[in-house]
Amino acid sequence: MFYAKDITPQSGHYTMDEPTSKYCIMVLRHEKGDEVLLTDGRGGRYTTTITDDNRKKCIVTIKQYELMPPVQSPVRIAISFTKNSSRIEWFLEKATEIGMQMIIPLVSQRTEKEKFRADRFENILVSAMLQSQQYYLPELTAPAAFDTLVQQPPAQQLFIAHCLPEQKTHLWQAMQAGKDSLLLIGPEGDFTPEEIQLALDKGFQPVSLGDNRLRTETAGVVGCTMMNAVNAGG
Repeated sequence: MFYAKDITPQSGHYTMDEPTSKYCIMVLRHEKGDEVLLTDGRGGRYTTTITDDNRKKCIVTIKQYELMPPVQSPVRIAISFTKNSSRIEWFLEKATEIGMQMIIPLVSQRTEKEKFRADRFENILVSAMLQSQQYYLPELTAPAAFDTLVQQPPAQQLFIAHCLPEQKTHLWQAMQAGKDSLLLIGPEGDFTPEEIQLALDKGFQPVSLGDNRLRTETAGVVGCTMMNAVNAGG
């Protein structure tokens, strides 16, 4: 399957960009007359036939379009990106494979500042979407300030995972299937006590991801896995 960001059902024909054309024709050895699948990352599944196997501008004809059903109750995660880019890139890949619908880079007081490389991050998401045979590309938002996000959260169920020793409910037990959900994951130094209190005041429920102390990106993957499993009914 290949990613075609700007394809539409009305296109009739579609010309792949040069990197995709080279991969399709030179690496996978597709040729004129072969049937290939494309997706627009918005749920579209396009069955196409190669009509011009040019390795720089491969052209396909759309034979069939199908809109795949979306997830009814989106699961979202807001996570502080780490200064080590390879670790956060690993998280983005795994969160996409697991099936997250939205990833919000969270800027809290202890977040280590680093340049937000939107193009590179999108390429990682696209590659993971195709690898896991999905048709919806997760939405990677612009970085959001902690104070702003907790006051206008984009979900019904709100959770915050933090390290302070207080009473918490395990995420498995706290989350209900069938409701839009948002989980906050803090930076390597955790959220500040003031940030935690603000989130609690705004309706966020403190949750545990287990007994072990986890790295930021590991906590993110564990949280994604739990939320997706609960939302799917266990």
